[in-house]
Amino acid sequence: MSAPPHIFTLTGNLLAEHTLEFEAWTPGRTQRARRETFQVGGKGINVSKMLRRLGVAHTALAFTGGATGRACEEWLRAQGFACRLFATATPTRRGIVVRDHSGAHPETTFLGSDSPPDAAALQVCAAFLEAQPDGQVLALCGSFPGWASPDAAPLRAALHRWARRGALVADTYGPPLADLVAAPLALLKINADEARTLPAGNSAALPTSLQRWIVTDGPRAVRLRDGANAEETLLPPVVREVSPTGSGDVLLAAVLESIFIRGRPLREAVDAALPLAAANAAHPGIADFPLSL
Repeated sequence: MSAPPHIFTLTGNLLAEHTLEFEAWTPGRTQRARRETFQVGGKGINVSKMLRRLGVAHTALAFTGGATGRACEEWLRAQGFACRLFATATPTRRGIVVRDHSGAHPETTFLGSDSPPDAAALQVCAAFLEAQPDGQVLALCGSFPGWASPDAAPLRAALHRWARRGALVADTYGPPLADLVAAPLALLKINADEARTLPAGNSAALPTSLQRWIVTDGPRAVRLRDGANAEETLLPPVVREVSPTGSGDVLLAAVLESIFIRGRPLREAVDAALPLAAANAAHPGIADFPLSL
């Protein structure tokens, strides 16, 4: 019996994220937080957080630069993440999450400007991927600034080659989505807003060569198709939402574990993942909820 594949997550737009918590806050006035925490964000990192909770062998790949990048690297190392970080001259972007415990304002995230990796970092990342053995799983997660630039050509080529010698999974949008839907993806996972950016404005625009896809829509029904099977819908559990951030990433991690480690079909994998994604939405933080569901 062959060993299960190793799962890599690739985050193209890492986030140095500060969370500010208030009893209550009022627009237009100076606010003093009761608590501040720091964590590293980005969709691939979120997926890795959940993979670690599930006990899956994985490595988080990301680009780090400047003082914010050093802070991210220190946090990831201190948290015991299995990661491979590629140094770039461009500073890692900042983000602020604001939480209001009075319930007067929904949780709000402010993101700094995107930070495209430089040419040298992209080349090193591409070489790292080319050096990995065949048959592994790579999930490209989130936005990827600079994707269409000439600097990113080696990485784009490496990802297209990976799709032919391993399993390439995409949970992205914008130029990477437009590029990779034509690749032999093992799985595409996008949300309803991203599906509407496709030429026909829905999943009907997906190439027929795409065998497996998932379209999420917040707390509403999830649509999916596995190979030649007809499109299906599944309803997530109803929960009192505390923070929806990262719930789609939790779902993707659980689906990856089900398909590539346990060998489950897509419908069964999504059905098992939905309670975990809902539990994430019912708790603060990301992949930080009880697993005894």
